[in-house]
Amino acid sequence: MTPVLSYDELAVLIKARAGIQVDPMDLERPGASFDEFGIDSLGLLGVVGELENRHGVQIPADAVTHKTPADFVAAVNSAVKAGA
Repeated sequence: MTPVLSYDELAVLIKARAGIQVDPMDLERPGASFDEFGIDSLGLLGVVGELENRHGVQIPADAVTHKTPADFVAAVNSAVKAGA
């Protein structure tokens, strides 16, 4: 099964919901953190809201506490898969 959220899609959603342009390759870099891109929990809440609307599932609230894009992508993909 193809993951629901890719780094490319995450970059698009961050731009649309948090107003911050991020290169998907930078998000994918090991050790990357949302802090270094200037993305806070409020910005991630916008991304989560959009994903919940698109997929009709609830993303766990702790997804916005993940400090790395890798952890966030894994949490979202897991939640969507479990809700499918």
